[in-house]
Amino acid sequence: MASVLFSAPTFHGLHPATRTRVPSFPFSSISLKKQQRQRGSMIVKAELNPSIVISLSTGLSLFLGRFVFFNFQRENVAKQGLPEQNGVSHFEAGDVRAKEYVSLLKSNDPVGFNIVDVLAWGSIGHIVAYYILATSSNGYDPSFFG
Repeated sequence: MASVLFSAPTFHGLHPATRTRVPSFPFSSISLKKQQRQRGSMIVKAELNPSIVISLSTGLSLFLGRFVFFNFQRENVAKQGLPEQNGVSHFEAGDVRAKEYVSLLKSNDPVGFNIVDVLAWGSIGHIVAYYILATSSNGYDPSFFG
């Protein structure tokens, strides 16, 4: 009795958790809740596991950044060129700190996907995942296919 009184409460979203779940395989954490309505009808609502959503969204974003959008992004950067002042690049104008830090952008990837690309595409994946989790937890149902 004392352990129940002095244990920290657990929450799932904004609601107190009633029981703990131990997943037996990776996708068993997508549980189904049955909610009681009038006259005994049941509604089944699927819950999204945040770690699976974030992992899949980030992985998909990194895949798209590396294999789909990489050439498009590099071509646009090459079109823009280096920043200039009065027709001369900043480095040629005398700003010695304007030289590109080359070792940060080196990688062993065959096409040159570097740490900056990983951080950028990974953050996009996280933003998409948090959007999915936020809109699914507040009851938003876009009905794309219905």
